[in-house]
Amino acid sequence: MAERHIPYYSLKKLFSFFNGVTVLSGMILIGLSIYVNFRGAVLTKVLGRSSAYLFHVGYLCLVMGSVTVLLGFARWHGAAKESRGTLLFCFLVMVIILIVQITAATVVLAFFPVVQEVALEHNFMTLRKNYRGYKEPDDYSMQWNLVMEKLKCCGVKNYTDFSGSSFERVTGHTYPRCCCKSPGTMDCDGHNVSADVIHQEGCFPKLLKITKTQSANLSGGSLGTAVMQLPGILATLLLFIKLG
Repeated sequence: MAERHIPYYSLKKLFSFFNGVTVLSGMILIGLSIYVNFRGAVLTKVLGRSSAYLFHVGYLCLVMGSVTVLLGFARWHGAAKESRGTLLFCFLVMVIILIVQITAATVVLAFFPVVQEVALEHNFMTLRKNYRGYKEPDDYSMQWNLVMEKLKCCGVKNYTDFSGSSFERVTGHTYPRCCCKSPGTMDCDGHNVSADVIHQEGCFPKLLKITKTQSANLSGGSLGTAVMQLPGILATLLLFIKLG
């Protein structure tokens, strides 16, 4: 009888360890989603639909991470109570989560080239049409003001994006105040385009770099946590079979 139970108790210890790793992977997904949605992706909002996948996949990671953590505790409970039904349910849900994570990583990697190819011209035209100016209350202008101030850049391609734009027609200025290195100075008059006065480079390359980094974080995080979860999924199946 003792010999028959040794493999079972060894399996339970192995299961407990890998289940802990799985719970850790869920916490990593939660942290990753918070980082992506409330850090770099806040700036890339100005790219519109071109970067919306970052938010969608980020929130998906938040949901999957939360479910993974809850399932981890459920599996510990199922193992302690030797409940095959609980273990089977957790196994099936974790397989679904694993598939979704791999799919999410693939989608993120597939969408980044679309951002690179499509977003530049679209955002250039949208900026020239919709941007109103510094400290304007509309969401679009506020988002671009934040981007230009934080990233120290001007326009999509460069500071000349505002020439002939609706912003210039309304204000008579060739660039907004947030393009200036020191917005409160006299030189920041909307006409002096000296490199000593304004940031002449455009924001798109910097936004693209952030998007690339966030895409790599999401895809790498999703695939990495999927690898972490696989042994726990297999251990759950083995324990389910052993209890049969």
